[in-house]
Amino acid sequence: MKVVYEGAEYYRHNWDPFVIQFSEGFGIRWYGLAYVLGFLTAAWLLSLYFKKGKSPFNKDQQYNVLLILVVGTMLGGRLGYMLLYDLDTLLSAPWKIIEVWKGGMASHGGIAGIVVACLYLGYRYKQSPWKVGDIVVTLGPAGILFGRLANFINGELWGKISTVPWAVVFPEAMPFGVPRHPSQLYEAVLEGLFMLVYLQFRFWRSDVTERRPGQLTGEFFILYALVRIFGEQFREPDAALILGMSRGIFYSIVMLLVGVAFVVARRKTKPTGPQDSDKS
Repeated sequence: MKVVYEGAEYYRHNWDPFVIQFSEGFGIRWYGLAYVLGFLTAAWLLSLYFKKGKSPFNKDQQYNVLLILVVGTMLGGRLGYMLLYDLDTLLSAPWKIIEVWKGGMASHGGIAGIVVACLYLGYRYKQSPWKVGDIVVTLGPAGILFGRLANFINGELWGKISTVPWAVVFPEAMPFGVPRHPSQLYEAVLEGLFMLVYLQFRFWRSDVTERRPGQLTGEFFILYALVRIFGEQFREPDAALILGMSRGIFYSIVMLLVGVAFVVARRKTKPTGPQDSDKS
């Protein structure tokens, strides 16, 4: 469906948030499907790493690893959203934290939850948390990709007003009928596809995870923060700003500093093995 704005036609968003709807407000949502696809992709990658001798976890441990990561992602994402973006609701109606089917997940919170999960996995399976982190960061971008696509389908987290030819009119956005950047799709490419390709390339085509455990984790933090900051330039900012910045940019700057600290710390450690043969 097209909408005319200032003499030009733009696509009007009219996606149904349900893949299959059984009754009013109940069914299989695209948002839920995105999480399922993300976790299935992570399970497949973990299995592939094990078969190729690239994982510190044996076959029996993989399912527990995935389960712990799922819990860390969901709890961190939901709690992070409530703490960072909807604190009033958390304080007045804390039970709403379990209403994950209604959306409201923060990517920064999900990453924080995964960090906690990595620390626990390292402790439980007597593995270096740095090595665990290097494995886990390669799994996340696929889920982010599917999640951002679901954000677009849901017609949420829209972009700033724009008249680029591919702009989209989101019915829920105000002022009504004004085209905007489909920033969710930009973020899907940057935070999801680009990060997935980069991290998989580094993981398979270099020995950084063996020679300098933890550096790939730091690289993920740095790159995710940078592409998120870039993507925020097209995204409609939240009403509440921090130091004049959108919350997404502020939290990404913190993440960037953490990533730089990780990389500097790991580069200062003596590399393992006979020589540093990083091929990338």
